[in-house]
Amino acid sequence: MKVISQIKLPVEKEMELFERKFLEAMSSKVALLNRITHYIVNRKGKQMRPMFVFLVAKMVSEGKVNERTYRGASVIELIHTATLVHDDVVDDSNRRRGFFSINALWKNKIAVLVGDYLLSKGLLLSIDNNDFDLLKIISVAVREMSEGELLQIEKARRLDITEDVYYDIIRQKTATLIAACCSLGAASVKPDSDAVEKMRKFGELIGMAFQIKDDLFDYGNEKIGKPTGIDIKEQKMTLPLIYALNNSNKKEKDWVINSVKNHNKDKKRVNEVIQFVKDKDGLEYAVKRMKEFQQEALVILEDYPASPYRESLELMVNYVIERKK
Repeated sequence: MKVISQIKLPVEKEMELFERKFLEAMSSKVALLNRITHYIVNRKGKQMRPMFVFLVAKMVSEGKVNERTYRGASVIELIHTATLVHDDVVDDSNRRRGFFSINALWKNKIAVLVGDYLLSKGLLLSIDNNDFDLLKIISVAVREMSEGELLQIEKARRLDITEDVYYDIIRQKTATLIAACCSLGAASVKPDSDAVEKMRKFGELIGMAFQIKDDLFDYGNEKIGKPTGIDIKEQKMTLPLIYALNNSNKKEKDWVINSVKNHNKDKKRVNEVIQFVKDKDGLEYAVKRMKEFQQEALVILEDYPASPYRESLELMVNYVIERKK
């Protein structure tokens, strides 16, 4: 059995019902919108975010979920989908998960409007049901994601990222959304309890480990075999590179920064930078930090009694750092 199916097992029924509710939450009187949202729903990914919501909710409340849990999962998926649609416009990307992106098929103007529509649908789903606590969790996540992206853009121009700034960027850009899923799950069944903050922290730690794993893929993995160097081409400063720079002399540092800034389209030079990072143990250091975040996340789960939901969340934490793509 594939790991994702195994993780999903204890919330399979909830996920099926969620898919129906999510489709309803997206519906509109405008035929074009329905056509586009239908296209989005049929090309969904692994649906990790709603899975987090349901697993956490069931773990903290001895296996119970309620309507608020379904709404929370729908809102997070609506807002996440909106950000993906907008991201594809910003990045001028023509593909998403192997399919054409919305902007590639329907042009930028429609893609931006669809993103806005999904965002407002998400907000209204919370407001109409007085889920103001859930709305706050989601709104904070959206604000932080935008700040994280802008901070990364600002730093990419100057290439002056310290390790602490890197953690700030990935905490906001990636970890904040997983943190929101987990705190939403807890808040939907146990509002105002300690579990809300505890699960937010749990999600944040997983998100940090997840992003470091993503950064490591740029240096090659068993499945792809060869490094991609995409982050270097896009002048993104990731943990392996930051560590290598921190452990270099001035001459090496100048060469790396010059390569990333001015020669990032030169394949040979990019490969030399990748080799330099490996020689400086940048990958080993990133793996070490990733595993520290993973272990911290697993410690939080120990506060809850053993259950199929806790087991699935443990599997999820391990899957995040062991995945091959």
